[in-house]
Amino acid sequence: MKKIGVFTSGGDAPGMNACIRAVVRTGIHHGLEVVGIVKGYQGILDKNFIPMTARSVSNIIQQGGTILKSARCADFRTKKGRKQAYENLKAEGIEGIVAIGGDGTFTGAEVFMKEYPDINFVGCPGTIDNDLYGTDFTIGYDTAINTAMDAIDKIKDTANADARLFFIEVMGRDVGFIALRSGIAAGAEAVLIPESKTDIKELVKTIQAHYDRKKSSVIVIVAEGDEMGGAVKVAKKVSKKFTDLPTRVTILGHVQRGGSPTAAERVNASWMGLEAVKALINGQRGVMIGVVNNQVVHTPFERAIKYHRYLSPTLLEMVKILA
Repeated sequence: MKKIGVFTSGGDAPGMNACIRAVVRTGIHHGLEVVGIVKGYQGILDKNFIPMTARSVSNIIQQGGTILKSARCADFRTKKGRKQAYENLKAEGIEGIVAIGGDGTFTGAEVFMKEYPDINFVGCPGTIDNDLYGTDFTIGYDTAINTAMDAIDKIKDTANADARLFFIEVMGRDVGFIALRSGIAAGAEAVLIPESKTDIKELVKTIQAHYDRKKSSVIVIVAEGDEMGGAVKVAKKVSKKFTDLPTRVTILGHVQRGGSPTAAERVNASWMGLEAVKALINGQRGVMIGVVNNQVVHTPFERAIKYHRYLSPTLLEMVKILA
């Protein structure tokens, strides 16, 4: 192998730049040419290839977002589009690709490799949701929960000042990893997640119990994918039972995607990028690089996509007991 490509795809996540940096510098260390592919699969179709040097990735490890950008690509979902992508990669001399992204990214890579087996893909899990099987933490997750925690801490200050009930919505359309960990870290009184059924009556009892104990404020964390439909709808239902209590809703939104990655994030993403290049050099294909119990794990794309990580029952118990 003489030349590899690297791209980011799907939702951006803090730490992607650290992973890009590691891929580029590890590739150069092993005598490979490295090409950055701008805007993911769309960049392959557009021949948006840029030669990468060690200098190209200087001073990016601390930056959020991704210097290689990200984009959706409907054409890559067609056989015609994938054929064009293959021809562009062959013309560029790219023999392997490190794909940094989530399940959609890996699904595309898996389909492509079945049709064109002479180009290998290795993946690095880039998503703030932490929902990919085969790694303890995905790239972006640690920063996202720290960003959410910091915001919740600030809201708690103002909630305490005026005895308010706050509902704070965090990202998590299908999973509640961000909600649960940020909620525990910030000392929230309740956390609502897609994985467990929301009982409004029980939530009202929980809130009332906290006020009966003379708490000056109550914070409820709601994952956006909660079955009730998010923080606004939950707050509307609950506020009917607390007409004399000021109730506020804050939706953190895309602030959770941005910001400088944490130290843990930078190390984790760098480790994955390094191992992804080593995997390509060793002839591996169709695997996602993960870190489980501080050990590198290679998980086939099919398993990483098909299986789901489950929330720890202990974490759910912590919310109820420690609140």
